Amino acid sequence: MVEVARTGRSSWAVRYDTDAGGAGEVGGFSSAAAARAAAQQFSTWRGVVGVVGGRRAPESAEPSVGLTMSRWASLWLDSRDVAPTTMAQYRSLVRNHLEPRFGELRLGEISGLDARMWALSLRSRYADATVDTIMKLLSMLLADAARERLIPANPIFPARRGRRPARVRPAIVWADPEQVLRVGLRACELVGGWAGLLIVTAAWTGARWGELLGLQRHNLHLDVDRGRGWMVIDAERGALHEVNGVFSLGRPKTAHSARTVELPPFLVGLLARHLECHAHPHVFVTRRGEYPRRSNFARRALHPAADGTLAHSRSRWKWAPIATGLTFHGLRHSHATWMIADHIPAAAQSYRLGHALPNAIDQVYSHIAPELHTHLIACLQHRWDHALTAVGGHVVGENGHRGRPDALAQARRRAKIRRAALRPQPEPPLTGASSAPESAAPAPAMPRVSTVRWRPRHRRRVDPR
Repeated sequence: MVEVARTGRSSWAVRYDTDAGGAGEVGGFSSAAAARAAAQQFSTWRGVVGVVGGRRAPESAEPSVGLTMSRWASLWLDSRDVAPTTMAQYRSLVRNHLEPRFGELRLGEISGLDARMWALSLRSRYADATVDTIMKLLSMLLADAARERLIPANPIFPARRGRRPARVRPAIVWADPEQVLRVGLRACELVGGWAGLLIVTAAWTGARWGELLGLQRHNLHLDVDRGRGWMVIDAERGALHEVNGVFSLGRPKTAHSARTVELPPFLVGLLARHLECHAHPHVFVTRRGEYPRRSNFARRALHPAADGTLAHSRSRWKWAPIATGLTFHGLRHSHATWMIADHIPAAAQSYRLGHALPNAIDQVYSHIAPELHTHLIACLQHRWDHALTAVGGHVVGENGHRGRPDALAQARRRAKIRRAALRPQPEPPLTGASSAPESAAPAPAMPRVSTVRWRPRHRRRVDPR
């Protein structure tokens, strides 16, 4: 029996009979309508899984009468409490893979042999990781069905017979600082200065895509005068999630992802100038003030900048490849690789990347000293200075937001001025010597650097006649 009972002035609960013959209660409903809806859903669930009059049906009863995989998957998904992105992935896998193959079959008609044969056919069309995720979801569905006594046991279990397939995981492409800077400057030319700065920030902080897109102004602390700054990834609203084309702020990937990431001095200045270009609450937005979509960013900015455009005949740029196959997640791998090369301890690496140490004891007792933070920031700043010197003035990427000077281009221009100032100047003539003859070559002059000022665009006047 399932009923709704009032437990307070503005609280209701759903009471039900348990399998052991006792009583159970689920409270916390703020209205009677919400409690009645939950009771109706709970009654439907108990009727499906074979509970009659508060008691489970005997195990000898027909386990799968009237219950197909499609119906069970729908009930199973409604009972899950997972992240929105995980739920979207589950529903997509059920809709596109499980229902077309097993949707009309009853649960007792699905055998382990059929599942393994189907998995072999999928591996010829999809990546191994995709097939493993599909089979893991199917196994979870059948395991919970067996726990609810809908089927005797889960027919999917690890296959111990036969040869083990030798699977080679594809290596993640990473880039050195000079390559990242060149890719970022190309992205500035393709879609705008915000894209180049997003690539540089990802490589020099190791933050994830959702963490950077969810970064807001009040979580970014910049002290330009002292060259110090940090960004805070909030535990509750520290990541921007895109589910079915809809954006929403939520929790980052794991509990350890909530952290404070210190910024090198150059990035403090670049981000401060970038925030002057728009008034949006979020740090990284497009020219139109919209959230970037990951697929569009990869197709329009990152892939052409990293892979080159020589294979695209209609492209206005003819660029050679810089780091073929580089992805946004590869920038995170690049940051980890740089820290390994700079001999940063594993505890500091895990904290900066938002990971947990594999050893529980190390996770509890490992702490990061202030001098280690100082050493890490100094190494990152050195890598930026070296990349900026190596790039010089041989790449494009001058313009940013609608004609405004881009932050990366400004940094490149300042480096050019510093190099020009360090050039050896001609020695002055000796005292009493005559002036240089007219045929002598004039002394090289200091390069002239023009100051770029942003002016708003005026609409063209149209003659009313």
